[in-house]
Amino acid sequence: MKWNLRLTAANKGIWKASELQRSLAEHGLVISAGKMSGLWSGQPVSLKLEDLDVICVVLGCEIGDLLIPEPENVRRPGQQADVQEATTGSLVAPVVPKRRDGRSLPPM
Repeated sequence: MKWNLRLTAANKGIWKASELQRSLAEHGLVISAGKMSGLWSGQPVSLKLEDLDVICVVLGCEIGDLLIPEPENVRRPGQQADVQEATTGSLVAPVVPKRRDGRSLPPM
């Protein structure tokens, strides 16, 4: 999923995180400056569904305006290497679990 808060806010005439933060507080959602910065400039690590409701009300938008699906990033069976190569531009070595003494685990 792609987080699209900044563009959605701009489409509603909100250009600063502090503006949105004040509007959210007026609707009962008090967000710290640090969390607001993360919501505004990046991808949130976690967000309550109730908070999404408030954001949608304040911005007058739908959830689909804030969250843009990216199905091409979903790993499909048999396509693990292709997906990683397509998204990162290079193959990533698989993680192989090892025992604490450094030896490989027996095959399952």
